[in-house]
Amino acid sequence: MLDAVFWTTAGAILFLLVLSGFFSGSETALTAASRGKLRANADKGDKGAQRAVDVTEDQERLIGSVLLGNNLVNILATSLATTLFLRLFGENGVALATIIMTTLVLIFAEVLPKTYAITNPERAASFAARPISIIVTIFAPVVSFVRVLVRGVLRLVGVQTDPDSNILAVREEIAGALQLGHSEGVVEKEDRDRILGALDLAERTVEEVMLHRTEIEMIDAALPAGEILRLCLESSHTRLPLYRDEPENIVGVLHAKDLLRAMHRMLADGRIEPEEMADFDILTVTMKPYFVPETTTLDDQMRRFLARNTHFALVVDEYGILQGLITLEDILEEIVGEITDEHDTDDDNGLEMEEDGGYRVEGSMTIRDLNRAADWALPDDEANTVAGLVIHEAQMIPMVGQVFSFHGFRFEVLAKEENRVSELKITPLS
Repeated sequence: MLDAVFWTTAGAILFLLVLSGFFSGSETALTAASRGKLRANADKGDKGAQRAVDVTEDQERLIGSVLLGNNLVNILATSLATTLFLRLFGENGVALATIIMTTLVLIFAEVLPKTYAITNPERAASFAARPISIIVTIFAPVVSFVRVLVRGVLRLVGVQTDPDSNILAVREEIAGALQLGHSEGVVEKEDRDRILGALDLAERTVEEVMLHRTEIEMIDAALPAGEILRLCLESSHTRLPLYRDEPENIVGVLHAKDLLRAMHRMLADGRIEPEEMADFDILTVTMKPYFVPETTTLDDQMRRFLARNTHFALVVDEYGILQGLITLEDILEEIVGEITDEHDTDDDNGLEMEEDGGYRVEGSMTIRDLNRAADWALPDDEANTVAGLVIHEAQMIPMVGQVFSFHGFRFEVLAKEENRVSELKITPLS
């Protein structure tokens, strides 16, 4: 019975098991390997890493080719084993072939190669890239036919597929890795917030982070020069908008240094005459106001600030009506968190922790800032500020003392200014 046919068949089965293990390990390695690391290795001259980057460009074709090859060798190996065991053991050979092949495939063609591949994904991917690229090329016509067939069947049952869509966008992949790293204690909260903040710049608009017009410090351009100087010195801001007749009519932006330089020039003779102060035109030292639409993304606005060598812009809506102002610092704070200096007070952050674990929060505080400060996950899809979230969920303008519970938190209205919710207390229900 142990003739040449037996040994030839046994050798073929062993070879097919090795091929099955190669396909399984390659699939795991090429899908688990970090494209960033592969790209970095490729830039250093690693040809295997470059081939791995190239072969993973079309994930659907790669997976289809590997699965086709893996199924072919597994089915062929099982068929040969069944034939061999039927010859040796008769009718009992089918059961024996099933048990033995399942064990061999599970251990040597699945668990062992995949364990190695998941342990050394970049090295395994670089090693497997060349043979897999050849297999992908050979199986390309079959895989393309299968791809069309599968999409046709899915379309028949009402499932539409986008051939150019990615299962996960890069942003979601990075965010998921950061969240996992933070939950496991590998990534610090501050590092996670900075990276996610930088990634979000292209998706968020200036409207979401601007200082609302009701909170803008402005100066009436018709005031005497001495009064304007006093207001500038009392303000904690370096740049202040000037308006004429009404706050909506912004005529310029005054930089404190420009005003001080002008005053210093008038002091050239040792004193400033009253006539000089009376004749001084404040608009001669102001900058032209820079207006931006409220729908501009933070990423675009930061680039415009850098291109214009300015840090200050006034935000208007589609009708040209003033809505607020935004500075380069506001955008940077979305990445690095709150930036304070010697002129800022402790109350500027709008957040105060209570003994019971809750927070006393200003209604104008953005939900994003609150989430970053308290490490919460309140939704900011429907509202930008905490007060806006409460009004949206309550579907009303709440009264002082009213309490609401949603999203796993308790919201108590502590203070109002006219129709604006100015202060709340937020406590996690858990």
